[in-house]
Amino acid sequence: MTLPELNALPKPALTEALRKCCGSMAWVESMTDIFPVPDKDALFEQAATIWYGLSEHDWREAFTHHPKIGEINSLKEKFASTSAWAAGEQAAVQHSSQAVLEALAEGNTRYEEKFGYIFIVCATGKSAEEMLALLQARLPNEPDEEIKIAMGEQAKITQIRLEKLLAT
Repeated sequence: MTLPELNALPKPALTEALRKCCGSMAWVESMTDIFPVPDKDALFEQAATIWYGLSEHDWREAFTHHPKIGEINSLKEKFASTSAWAAGEQAAVQHSSQAVLEALAEGNTRYEEKFGYIFIVCATGKSAEEMLALLQARLPNEPDEEIKIAMGEQAKITQIRLEKLLAT
């Protein structure tokens, strides 16, 4: 979809398109208010400004719209509307050893128990081993520090998905 096509969408279709990029309804609602946008740079800048201005509750809501790293089967079920994008983002996981997949699953469980949300990482271009190393490195973080890291990772994911939206 081109930017002019995105700008021309009626609000319900625009809302649906933006929900594929970020699962926070506060972000989506605020984003629909900025349309039409003059160019991609303005779109990306506003997306980030809105995201960083949201509450922790909104960030956590967005996190619930992602499958856990390594859980490829959940991509097909729960996340059907973004499964192709998420599968591409996590493509390296599909070629991982059983040991790495098990370590990711165990790390995901520990992370979620500690922080109360799934491990969020911008998986694009990262191997499963790299994501596992990041997961293990972030587990010792304090909750106040980790939410900011996770929020920054979600911002990267949203940017990539906005770019994908405009490339389709």
